[in-house]
Amino acid sequence: MSSTLAIDLGGTKTAMAFVDGTGSITGKEKLPAGRTLDGSMKQMADYLGAVHVESAGIIVPGIYDSKTGEAWAPNLWGMDRVPLREAAEQTLGVPVAIASDRAGYVLGEEWLGAACGLNDVVFVSVGTGIGVGILSGGRVIEGARGIAGAAGWVVLGGPWKEEYRQCGGWETEAAGPAVARRAGMEFAEAVVAAARAGDENARAALDATADYLALGVAGLIAVLNPEMVVLGGGLMQASDLLLDRIRRNALLWTQPIAAQTTRIEKTALGEDAGLLGAARLAMKIYVSK
Repeated sequence: MSSTLAIDLGGTKTAMAFVDGTGSITGKEKLPAGRTLDGSMKQMADYLGAVHVESAGIIVPGIYDSKTGEAWAPNLWGMDRVPLREAAEQTLGVPVAIASDRAGYVLGEEWLGAACGLNDVVFVSVGTGIGVGILSGGRVIEGARGIAGAAGWVVLGGPWKEEYRQCGGWETEAAGPAVARRAGMEFAEAVVAAARAGDENARAALDATADYLALGVAGLIAVLNPEMVVLGGGLMQASDLLLDRIRRNALLWTQPIAAQTTRIEKTALGEDAGLLGAARLAMKIYVSK
């Protein structure tokens, strides 16, 4: 059975694997992220070596413009747009399909995860930031310039705060750093541990963050009418402390008919969602424009 090279270019790590048509993952490897485009290309070439694949799929954190083949990934390669498609095709020597990481996550979950077989799915990735992958009618929604799903800028209400300028209101109030800030701790992981140990301040910080997450999810449900919202990302490792509250409040706030037909679930694939989504993209099952 032929295999596809799947590459998840994260802000801190590069994950690579070979994926066959059934979704079986082999040879998975993680490396520190390449901090230049050339560095990332060398990682891919070294990993592929003499192995033959028919295609490659790449997901990238940030914005990928399928019209130009350029990517903007400031957490990875700085503020300049880079010619990712041209570089990857020259490096790998096979057809390459590229999308944002959020698009990869939703494709992975639709293929083999919590949303298996569904056509209208929203994936909300909550970690140090917030990104949303959108599948509508079985097609990935990119927007005019690949920016669709940059949901950190979803507006939850006023007043305006200067810190919203960098990453938007929803991300500022609902991503991992917000948990730590509310609890007066350095990391969200420490807040989660404290909440599980009975710390009321930590629990209150998580509850407040869950409420903000619920408001954003409610808006997505009303606008996109998905069959399912899948919640993933690092913060969802605390789903036992967050998920029920997010479900309850999101369905309270959203459009009532949509609320009756939308399920809110935790990712079933975890960190493999991106690799499987990259492979799915490369297999040309979906047209992402």
